[in-house]
Amino acid sequence: MTTLLIALGAGVAYLIAYHTYGRWLARKIFRLDPQAMVPSVALNDNNDYVPTSKSVVFGHHFTSIAGTGPIVGPAIAVMWGWLPALIWVLVGSVIIGAVHDLGSLVVSLRNRGQTVGDIAGRVLNKRVRLLFLLVLFLALTIILAIFGLVIAAVFRQYPASIFPCLIQIPLAIIIGVWLHSKGVHLMAPSLLALAIMYLSVIFGDWGPLHAFNSTLAQWSTITWVMFLLIYSYIASVLPVWTLLQPRDYINSLQLISALVLIVAGLLAAAMLGGAPPVEGAARPALEIAAPAIRADPVGAPALIPFLFITVACGACSGFHCLVSSGTSSKQLKCESDAQFVAYGSMLTEGFLATLVILACVAGLGLGVAAQDGAIATGHDAYMVRYSSWQAAGGLGAKVGAFVDGSANFLKAMGIGATAAVALMGVLVASFAGTTMDTACRLQRYVVQELANTFSKGDERPTGAANPMAWLSNKHGATVFAIIVAGVIAAMPKPGADLTWQTSGTGGLILWPLFGATNQLLAGLAFLVISFYLWRRRTPVWFIAIPMIFMLIMPAWAMMAQIPSWLQSDQPNWIAIVIAMATVALEAWMVIEAIVLWPRVKGVVEQTLPPLVAPEAPTGVEGI
Repeated sequence: MTTLLIALGAGVAYLIAYHTYGRWLARKIFRLDPQAMVPSVALNDNNDYVPTSKSVVFGHHFTSIAGTGPIVGPAIAVMWGWLPALIWVLVGSVIIGAVHDLGSLVVSLRNRGQTVGDIAGRVLNKRVRLLFLLVLFLALTIILAIFGLVIAAVFRQYPASIFPCLIQIPLAIIIGVWLHSKGVHLMAPSLLALAIMYLSVIFGDWGPLHAFNSTLAQWSTITWVMFLLIYSYIASVLPVWTLLQPRDYINSLQLISALVLIVAGLLAAAMLGGAPPVEGAARPALEIAAPAIRADPVGAPALIPFLFITVACGACSGFHCLVSSGTSSKQLKCESDAQFVAYGSMLTEGFLATLVILACVAGLGLGVAAQDGAIATGHDAYMVRYSSWQAAGGLGAKVGAFVDGSANFLKAMGIGATAAVALMGVLVASFAGTTMDTACRLQRYVVQELANTFSKGDERPTGAANPMAWLSNKHGATVFAIIVAGVIAAMPKPGADLTWQTSGTGGLILWPLFGATNQLLAGLAFLVISFYLWRRRTPVWFIAIPMIFMLIMPAWAMMAQIPSWLQSDQPNWIAIVIAMATVALEAWMVIEAIVLWPRVKGVVEQTLPPLVAPEAPTGVEGI
C-alpha cells in the first residue's frame, strides 16, 4: 500500500504545485500576457517558426525533454535507496526543474525565439555568449553521438519494439499533412493515431513482422547510428509541422496513456497483488523491496554530489533549456501557454521519474528472472539488478529494471507478459528517438549561431567570400552536426580496438561527461534567467538558490571524477581534457557574472534590431 500512496501522493503534489507555485511564477514573476506578440507569429516562416496549439507543443516538448533520462537516471539512483532519489525528484522538479524550463521558455519567447546561449550575449556579455554556445555544442554532440547507441541497445534487448517505433514515422507524416492541409480538429486524428500505435504494439511481432524485427535487431550498432543520424537530418530540415510536431504529439499520446496504464497496474497490484510469478503460485503482495537508504553500495560513488547528476531529467536537466528556447518558443502561439507547456511538462516528467523509481524498487519485487533462471521476488529480486554499482551501471540493466518492474504492474491487470514488455520497450525507444531528432534541430541552431558569430568577427577584404556561409545555412549546419556526431560515434568505446562490432560505441568516450555537463547547462541557464529578471528589477530569490546549487553540484561531481579517470589503466584523455576545460569555462562565466551583477540592476539590455519580414507568407499555422 505504501507504493500506491507514494504514487497517488506524488500526483496530487504535482497538481497542487502547478496550480499554486506554477501559477504564481506565470502571473506574478514572468507576467505572461496572452496578448503579447510571440516569435511564431512575428517570424512565421512555415518551417521553424509556426504558431501551434498548446496541446501539440506540449506533446513535442514533453517527449523531447523526457528522452531516456527520467528512466535510466532514477533506475540507477535507487542503488542508494529509494528515498534520496524520490526526494530529489519531487522537490527538484517543482522548485528547480520546472522553474528552469519555464524561465528558459519565457526569456526565449521575449527574444524572438533565440536560444538561451544567444540571449546570454545580450543580458550578460558577448564572451559569455560564446562560451555558453560552445558548452551547448559539446552537450548536444554527446547526445547525438550516444543516443543512436542507446536506441540500438533497446532494439536489441526488446526486438518487438522495432516495428511499432518505425511505423510512427510514416504515421506522423500522414497526420501532420492531414492536419496542416485540412485544418481538422485534433480529436479524430489523435484517436486514430493512438489506436494504430497500440495495434502496432499488440500485433507488431506476429508472423512476418517477427522476422522483420529479428533481422533489424541484428543490425550492427554503427548501422543503426548512421540510419538514425540520417533520419535526424531529415527531421531537422523539414518544416516542424511535417514530422517533428506530429511525431512528438502522437508519441506523447501513447506515452501518457502508457503512464496511465502503469498507474492502473500499480493500483491493481496494490489491491490484488502481482501476477503469479510461476504458474500455480500465489499472487505476491506489492511491497517496496529496496532499502530506504543504502549508504555504501558496492563500487558506488558518494551519494552527494553524484545523486544530482545521476538523476537529471525528472528533477532538473540543462538539456531542457535547449528545447524550451530552441524549438518550443518558436511554436507557441500564445505567451500564456508557456506555463502549461514548460512547467506542466516538467511536472509530468517528474511523475514519470516517480513511477520509474517505484517500478525499480517495488515492481521488480513482484518477480524477475535471476541468473540461474529461477524467479526471484521481494528483496532478492531487487538485488538481482542492484547487487553492485557495476551490475546496475550498464544500459541493459538500467532499462531492464524499469521495463521488467513496470511490466509486472501491467501483468497484475491481466495484460500478457509479451505485450506488457513490448509496450514498455516501445515507451523507452520512442522517448529516445524523439530526443535525438529534436537534439539534431537544436544543434543546427547552435552551429548557425556560432557560424554567424565567427563571421562577424572575420576581417576579410570587402567582397571576399565568407568561408563560414555554408554553416549559416540550415542544410550545411545540420550536415556538419551529424558528421561530427557520426565521426565520434564511429570510434570504438574506450579501451576497445576498432572493429565493425565496436564501431558505433564512440559516444561512450564522452558519455562520462554528460551528466555533469548537462546539469551545468541548467546552472548557466539559471544565470541567464536571473540576469534577465535582475535587469528588470524583478525578484530573483527563487532562482538564486537553485542557480547556485546547479552550478556547484555538477562542477563538484566532474572534479571528483577526474582523479579516478587519471588513475585508470587506460585514461580517457579526451574526457579528462574536456572536463577540465568545461570547469574552467564555467568558472570564467561565473566570474564574468559576479563582476557584472552589481552594475546592471534596472538596466535593460540593448533591444534587438528591427524585424525583417519573413520570406514565407504569414498566417500559416501548425497542427
